[in-house]
Amino acid sequence: MQQPPRILVIGTGDTKSDELSYLAGKVEAAGGRPVMLDVSVLGDPPYRPAHDKHAVARAAGSSIDAIAASGDENSAMALMAKGAAALAARLQREGEIDAVVALGGTMGTDLALDVAAALPLGVPKIIVSTIAFSHLIPPDRVTADLMMILWAGGLYGLNETCRAVLSQAAGAAVGAARSVARPRQERPVVAISSLGKSCLRYMVELRPELERRGYEAVIFHTTGMGGRALESLAAQRGFVAVMDFSLQEVANHLNGSVVSSGADRLENAGRAGIPQIVAPGAIDMVDFPTWQAVPAGFDGRPYHAHNRLLASVTSGAEGRCRIAHAIAAKLADAAGPVAFILPAGGIQEWDQAGEPLHEPEALDTFLAEMRGAIRPPIELVEIEGHINSPEFVATALAIFDRWVADGIVPPGRPEAVS
Repeated sequence: MQQPPRILVIGTGDTKSDELSYLAGKVEAAGGRPVMLDVSVLGDPPYRPAHDKHAVARAAGSSIDAIAASGDENSAMALMAKGAAALAARLQREGEIDAVVALGGTMGTDLALDVAAALPLGVPKIIVSTIAFSHLIPPDRVTADLMMILWAGGLYGLNETCRAVLSQAAGAAVGAARSVARPRQERPVVAISSLGKSCLRYMVELRPELERRGYEAVIFHTTGMGGRALESLAAQRGFVAVMDFSLQEVANHLNGSVVSSGADRLENAGRAGIPQIVAPGAIDMVDFPTWQAVPAGFDGRPYHAHNRLLASVTSGAEGRCRIAHAIAAKLADAAGPVAFILPAGGIQEWDQAGEPLHEPEALDTFLAEMRGAIRPPIELVEIEGHINSPEFVATALAIFDRWVADGIVPPGRPEAVS
């Protein structure tokens, strides 16, 4: 990067001018150029921002007076969020900014999440927040490459604790803008969902096969945020095809687990018309933090602790029937082609004989329910093998290759493989 990175600094300058000024100074000290965007509603900052509250209001199709009179602080900040997101997206498209750093409590974080969602992958997005990592932030508000830092000591005014956090955020924004390798998309991208490599491991064979065909395989770890990243990028039409083979986040959401990627898991690729090959990997498991008690209603169910953070219990036959219908309903709404692979031999490593989550009767109930729930035009492909078997990989590749031959999936670029 030849010129200093231009960092869009977002916050309410009427209430947090000291903090924002300090943050801007640290951006400058790190070699960046701060571009101030003020999202105040009632007051004005003591400095002159590059983009003031009136510009934000105009970008929302309104005026600051109308926003202030909109009803309450929630509606006012929602309108400012709309304007800030639109303005930041335009500045990025026009090459005026290289990264964004925003700060706030719940109000500022709510607004900053909308701004981050409006920017593409590869534009550094840092939110300094008093609620970073909190369950107050729903999974579907988190973008694929969002960075957050907890704003310790950030409630009211500057202090040494606050300065330590803000200085790190400034350095992170400038450093990220200098070093980011933005996606070049030299090869068509295929998304694959999986759960680690001990539970689901088909990607070990799939990735080199797809690369040999001239595609880039991007693997998403479906422990909540991984599925969210997949959904976020699918909504932006970032893939030519999706191999969504790990769906336990759907089961998690239906069962109220915090290990969730949101209500729209398994929906965005279909909504965007992206071809999908789908399988029900790990839908029998409901995840929860190992350091918490087993969720209510799952006492006595087969249990597996993956590590000190993540554990799983299985849902019973009735719960798996509900999951089968939820999967089928989501796929039925897809605007693009869908093939569903049903592995009769099992759907995750620990459901096999001798493993802690082995429940053959419940698996058989799920398989029967899934057969009945899938309807044309969805293509149902049943195999005898396990989801971790060579048969599963061969079946997935056969469908993919057929779709390429039929023009459903664009051809790969083997010459671009490095």
